[in-house]
Amino acid sequence: MLENFKEEQETKREIEELQQEVKPANKKVIAFNFILILMIFIGLFIYMVKVDGMDNIKELLYQVDYKWVILGLVCLIIHWICEASNLHTPIKKMYPTQRFTNSFKVSMLGQLFNNITPFSTGGQPMQAYELTKTGKRVSDSLSAMAMKFIITQTALVVSTILVVLFEFSFFANLMQNYVWIAIVGFAVNILAIILVILAGIKKKMITFFTTPIIKLLGKIHILKHPEDSIEKLDKSIDNFREQFLFMKSEKKMVAKMFITAVIQSFAYYSITYMVYRAFGNSGITFWQIIPTQAFLLLIMTFVPTPGSGLGAEGGFYLLFNSIFQQGTINMSILFWRIYTFYLPIIVGALFLIPTRKSN
Repeated sequence: MLENFKEEQETKREIEELQQEVKPANKKVIAFNFILILMIFIGLFIYMVKVDGMDNIKELLYQVDYKWVILGLVCLIIHWICEASNLHTPIKKMYPTQRFTNSFKVSMLGQLFNNITPFSTGGQPMQAYELTKTGKRVSDSLSAMAMKFIITQTALVVSTILVVLFEFSFFANLMQNYVWIAIVGFAVNILAIILVILAGIKKKMITFFTTPIIKLLGKIHILKHPEDSIEKLDKSIDNFREQFLFMKSEKKMVAKMFITAVIQSFAYYSITYMVYRAFGNSGITFWQIIPTQAFLLLIMTFVPTPGSGLGAEGGFYLLFNSIFQQGTINMSILFWRIYTFYLPIIVGALFLIPTRKSN
């Protein structure tokens, strides 16, 4: 009974900390980010009108093959379902009563807050907070997300490397001026995977590096309560180690999540190919578009604006301008961003609308 009381108190404290992180303190920042996103959209549209002309834009929209536009939307929905499935699978193991509809809602809220915060930092706290509403412990939710991160990133890196190897000559020729960025991008992703895995098997190694950093941040007054942060990190690592051992024992579950993550990656990358074909482009194969899009995703992770705004559009232009037909690149950028940025924000925001049940 005493253990249950302590657990309830710990969960309550975790929820209060999450509430501080995802609620009022960030309202001004979120409002600013929304304005920034709107300005980027308006700026892109004005740039298109100035460069391409309104008549050419109307002609392009008239000539668009909407069969490919619909297929792009299908790819986006598959990406969302796979994302939700890989969140749902570990949580379902821990909480058998978990419903997929709730996991999908939590996943879409993550998409929303990842896209409106720099470096996609807002998604996980909001997802953990949302899961507490249905009785999930914060530590369990974060562990499930860490599992999802390891498997998804591993699937992304492995599948991309395989495709690059098969289409190496095309990729090397296209990326000859950006090879070092590709190497750094892949290295950062691999390092992130290694660090998370080490947290699950080598706690002392992680705390050896993180404890001095936290103390230093406390001394220079970036962190207010460094000792509390060290204690919180210590408990989070212990809980994650338990879940990591659980993951090692659930090989079928991990295999299922890995396959789902591969499908998710290819569904996301396929959107670019659908946009490519929608504007009458041909000559470049699906398998040549995939590694180029994967490389663009790596570039986007280093852009500090919400949803990698400006960096995503600029990167798309630099990488795909030589592939797309003349006069179609700007409209293609707009369509691609609608799929990968604006639609996730709009659909994710719909899940914030209160219902009778949530009230």
